[in-house]
Amino acid sequence: MSVIQQADLANHLGRRLAKQPLLLMTHLVVGYPSLDANWAMLEAMDNAGVDLVELQMPFSEPIADGPSFVRANHEAIQAGTTWQDYFDLAARAAERFSFEIVFMGYYNSVFSMGAKRFCARLSEAGMKGFIVPDLPHEEAAALNEAAAGHGLALIPIMTPTNSSDRLAEIGSKASGFVYCAARKGVTGRRTDLSAGVAEFLERCGDATSLPLGLGFGIRTAEDVRALRGLADIAIIGTAGLDAWQERGPEGYQRYLETLVAETV
Repeated sequence: MSVIQQADLANHLGRRLAKQPLLLMTHLVVGYPSLDANWAMLEAMDNAGVDLVELQMPFSEPIADGPSFVRANHEAIQAGTTWQDYFDLAARAAERFSFEIVFMGYYNSVFSMGAKRFCARLSEAGMKGFIVPDLPHEEAAALNEAAAGHGLALIPIMTPTNSSDRLAEIGSKASGFVYCAARKGVTGRRTDLSAGVAEFLERCGDATSLPLGLGFGIRTAEDVRALRGLADIAIIGTAGLDAWQERGPEGYQRYLETLVAETV
């Protein structure tokens, strides 16, 4: 039964991709700027037609994140955001909204809870998988085993610096989809999509049959449009947070709508 369950996210994404050429995944840090603001963000995402959402558990040393998300993580921690806050928000969102939800966070947070309990809590909250960017797949056996038992997708990160052999190793352990980082470094800076991204995505596609999501520096409707035919999922991170802070709730939803319009 677990093998069938584990394929759920990939199958779900496949059904959506049969109807449209590209999906959109967005991101928020739970507790920043507040839990009430998080709910308003999620409502805007659903209204705009977002397909997937990463809910990030705040952590003190978010090594894959750029300055905006580092600040968001620290302020969410200062506000006292807890695991219970996280899972309460995730469960409410999974029950209310049509998009799929995945965990994003760092391994120290997962380790402190324990792999079995962590996966059980994700499953109970209606989440579909997890992204843990600082956990090498060679050290993920216990977490992968627990995930399989709860039908959760292991979503790894592929980077342009990975060799073809390394990409194949990562792809062999993946489920759900693969997060392809458009460049080395941290989130936030805009990415030049003409600078080897197509070749990188082709290498990733050779390493896995799962849908490919591209993130790190995707900011505009033009960026999303450029991914049609190259990737399966456009991933918006820092640009979404910037839009919320600069444009407010209504402007944030309009921004998301411009991105979604390029996926259909």
